[in-house]
Amino acid sequence: MPNTKTVHVPHLGGIEAAYQMPKAYDSSKPTLVLVNSFTTSSELYRSQYGNKELTDAMNLIAIELLGHGQTRTKSENFTYWDTAIMNLQVLEALGIKGKIFVLGTSQGGWITARMALLAPEKITGIIPLGTSMDCESERTRKLGCWDGAEACTGPINQWTTTSKTDDFEPDTDYCDFLIDIGFGKDCPQETRDFWRKEIKANYQGDDGRRRARMAAINLRERDGLHGRLFDIKCPVLWLHGTSDVVYSVANAEEEIKLFKNSPDARLQTVEGGQHFLSFSHPKEVDSALIEFVGKYGH
Repeated sequence: MPNTKTVHVPHLGGIEAAYQMPKAYDSSKPTLVLVNSFTTSSELYRSQYGNKELTDAMNLIAIELLGHGQTRTKSENFTYWDTAIMNLQVLEALGIKGKIFVLGTSQGGWITARMALLAPEKITGIIPLGTSMDCESERTRKLGCWDGAEACTGPINQWTTTSKTDDFEPDTDYCDFLIDIGFGKDCPQETRDFWRKEIKANYQGDDGRRRARMAAINLRERDGLHGRLFDIKCPVLWLHGTSDVVYSVANAEEEIKLFKNSPDARLQTVEGGQHFLSFSHPKEVDSALIEFVGKYGH
């Protein structure tokens, strides 16, 4: 069974939001919200939960996005803005206050920005990992990013049907595609085995198919944030692996400059880092987090 708990929040007519906290909330510490990547779960941050130096310095709470993990809502349609609102409501429902930072991997990166835009008074700093602040645009492809529209269209078409699909689960080819681009083709076999099992378990049956479909539609058809980044006024630490095959360092170098009103917006690259950077290079990410949250969290 997953290590998550759920809390009810009112957005979209009601959401059972799933979250994972390795330790009980301590109001004397700053809090780091962790936002997982496409069709993964809060298990993406297992390395961070086990790092005592990190958990001594800050509260960790990973909240599973709409369409992901164990989070559930009756609304079939939702967007990344809805997840950002849900995350803010989860923090409120759990009584989490004080200095709050948000780290997000890939799609989680644009949730960090959305949370900072929606609640600038609550978000102290954001840490996007291996991400892009654009829509899936021609501009990003010219800078060496993937073709997200093409990558998502196959699964969306496969998962769109009027028939009941009670026996649905994502096939191994889909799981391996995600594992290859996120963790790296040469990731350990135990990582591959774990995530094949995790992805299939989280998207079972007709409900699982519908959630996976909407998650893929959100990825393919999301709005870009370029015009809004001017309004982000908190510090930004963008971490990006040099071996990221989804979003390029060249794109990150352009986009970090768009945070014009942030008092400290910087890009830090991690040599050999994969797309799911906190998983491939936890030591580098965790030490950067301790320094960044230590600087702005007190």
